[in-house]
Amino acid sequence: MASIETLIRVLADGTFHSGERIGELLGVSRAAVWKSIKALEALGMRVDAVQGRGYRLARPVELLDAERIRAAIEPQARARISGLAVHFSIDSTSRYLAANACNDIGEAQLCLAEMQTAGRGRRGRTWCSPFGANLYLSVAWRFVEGPSRLGGLSLALAIACAQALKRLGVPGVQLKWPNDIWLQGRKAAGLLLEVSGEAQGPCLVIAGIGVNMGMPEAIEIDQPWADLHSVCPGLSRNLLAGEVAGAMISTLQAFATSGFTPFRAAWEPLDAVHGRLVTLHLPKGVIEGVAAGIDEAGALVLVTGTGVQHFSSGEVSLRVQEHVATG
Repeated sequence: MASIETLIRVLADGTFHSGERIGELLGVSRAAVWKSIKALEALGMRVDAVQGRGYRLARPVELLDAERIRAAIEPQARARISGLAVHFSIDSTSRYLAANACNDIGEAQLCLAEMQTAGRGRRGRTWCSPFGANLYLSVAWRFVEGPSRLGGLSLALAIACAQALKRLGVPGVQLKWPNDIWLQGRKAAGLLLEVSGEAQGPCLVIAGIGVNMGMPEAIEIDQPWADLHSVCPGLSRNLLAGEVAGAMISTLQAFATSGFTPFRAAWEPLDAVHGRLVTLHLPKGVIEGVAAGIDEAGALVLVTGTGVQHFSSGEVSLRVQEHVATG
């Protein structure tokens, strides 16, 4: 994998590089260079090969850089970081933090990767993680309180990430309860929280986020999706990483002090499903109704044929029906 990483770093600028020069940099033969090019294509990276000119990536890649990411995090949040790891390839950024998290209360550890081989979404789904195309970021934070005090945290983090995108000039950002970020009615990012610890505290929260930036069109995903480069083609991955990481750290710090209450008002203008007919898939069945916002704990308020009901996220999956409710 080391030679593949070197090759990607050589070709990342999107310009042509001769096979001879690549071979010198990698310390391999021209035949080995060709095999390495094929390995890149197996990662989903399209390579242009032109006789007499050499090889180039069809789409340049901005590789993640720990120092650039750290510099893009606002100072107060940056001061809370006790570790920042950037990996070329990893099974899961959240799994890495689960195995390496420190015990310090109120300090953040970050893990990012160019690609994940076992990225995870909610309800056991796989999170598609092609190389260098998107943002894969996890943050670990230890709370004094136990898990029961963290109601609404996933929503607060989703709000923070949506607001970070808006600050970067991404238009049309919305949230689908509980923690999906939408662009133009399609999923562009998702959060997954994993909580472990004692019932009375302390507990460890690992918040992972995947943001589609330049998703290859050949990738097959089982739901409509969007990416940031379709609306902000010049957006930097490192700048995005810093903005999102800083927003998540600041939110974790604020939540530790005040809980979900200060974040509730920010949900309403971002709510993509308010007033719409939705279907909730629950562990024991399906229920339909009109989404009516969230309550003080971040639970979904649903107007059904039998009255108003409240649903916390847990193992609930929400699907929006095609038409909008009226009346």
